Amino acid sequence: MPLKAYDLTGRTALVTGAASGIGRACALLLAEAGATVHCADLDESGLHETTALITKAGGTAHPHRLDVTDRTQLAAAVSAAGPRLDILAAIAGIMHRSTVLETRDEDLDRVLAVNFKGVLYACQEAARAMIATNTPGSIITMASGAVDAANAGLLCYSTAKAAVVQLTRTLATELGPHSIRVNAVAPGWIRTPMTDRHDAVLQHRAEAAVVRASPLGRVGEPEDIAHAVLHLASDASAFTTGQILHPNGGVAMPW
Repeated sequence: MPLKAYDLTGRTALVTGAASGIGRACALLLAEAGATVHCADLDESGLHETTALITKAGGTAHPHRLDVTDRTQLAAAVSAAGPRLDILAAIAGIMHRSTVLETRDEDLDRVLAVNFKGVLYACQEAARAMIATNTPGSIITMASGAVDAANAGLLCYSTAKAAVVQLTRTLATELGPHSIRVNAVAPGWIRTPMTDRHDAVLQHRAEAAVVRASPLGRVGEPEDIAHAVLHLASDASAFTTGQILHPNGGVAMPW
């Protein structure tokens, strides 16, 4: 049982991107803290694996097949999590690599649709539900360490994540009067299925560079980010809103 401030017993959470990686780690930890977790993802196989892991550990979870680029599906997922939604963790995202000169319209449109619009839609639907039920909720978005430095080849990804940062700050300002907190997590390099899909040589070089640059001398794991999300979801961060947490092993130290 977590410390009282981290106890989420009786609360309901919706986690997008819950089928694997950071999303799965967040769903598992929120459930361990006592929340009923609604797990959403396009990957039905991974989604059911996540809910099975939660159930096996004694938690409560419900799977929802969800395309975050479809506002109607997001509204349905939020409604299914009712009658009261306390926590949204908008984790779903994709990565695309191309130089600025190689970037095509369809590449930019696809990444923005998932990584920005999908987060925007989730935040809108969750916020409306929280306001309607007078719930002092917590919304957590997923930014990226890519917003803290120039990253050759990651124009689409870093641009979308920078937009998520501004969305988070703006929404925190607008929802504060409703006692709804909005914060973001901007991870450094995390070893996930998404990063594993890189070319093996590139993956090795990237991780080696992170290890050299980090004062902690290692890359991150999904659980490192899940603990940051739990903090923002819980009463331990009751006076925190509009902030961007940077669990990155010290590779970047933004103001």
